[in-house]
Amino acid sequence: MTGADPDLTRPVVKYAEKAFKEVRLNTKVLNMATHGKQIKVNMEMGGKQIEEFYDRVLVSVGRVPNFEDLGLENTKVQQDEKGFIKVNEKQQTADPMIYAIGDIVGGAMLAHKASKEARIAVEVMIGESSEFKEIIIPAVVFTDPEIAWCGLTETEAKENGIEIKVAKFPWGASGRAITFDRPDGLTKLIIEPETERILGVGISGHGAGELISEGVLAIEMGATVKDLAESVHPHPTLSEP
Repeated sequence: MTGADPDLTRPVVKYAEKAFKEVRLNTKVLNMATHGKQIKVNMEMGGKQIEEFYDRVLVSVGRVPNFEDLGLENTKVQQDEKGFIKVNEKQQTADPMIYAIGDIVGGAMLAHKASKEARIAVEVMIGESSEFKEIIIPAVVFTDPEIAWCGLTETEAKENGIEIKVAKFPWGASGRAITFDRPDGLTKLIIEPETERILGVGISGHGAGELISEGVLAIEMGATVKDLAESVHPHPTLSEP
């Protein structure tokens, strides 16, 4: 859940603590080995080493660029320090006849970002003026409850000294959320104080991934809080807060 504000992740943490026997943080896996029909795992937790046995272990180690068999060493294509392919705002590599999109160029490794990059690359190829610049890319974590955000986050604003106002709506006050027993959500707006323009939107709750699109549209269109408030939303729905 890296990148999401702490108040958006809190409902997920609470749910996980109820759903699982234990949630361990700041725990390091030292090594694993098969032990009969089980897997022996040595861990370090709280300064102490512990040994436990499991039937199954899911390993998630992230993603790395994979293009070793494409023959790019015979081109002018360049890589950054992490191995990702360098591109400009038109998705062109250092070899202007070669374009790259998606996870291979780094940044947010999301399918919808790759789709947007592909569209830009094709538009540039056919001579249109297009570039990947100031584009709002939403992020969704498909946990239960879901977490979604777009634009500026509260954490980013604090880290960069950007003055903002924050408006929050707890789903405990949403009739629709209460009807399907999911009042654990939260909707928050990151607002520019002087103009009241919406700079960011964060949502935690059931269906957050479906709701964040309205936030993307609001930021892209330069909408203000008043614009959003005066847009009539159907009742009772999760979109109306």
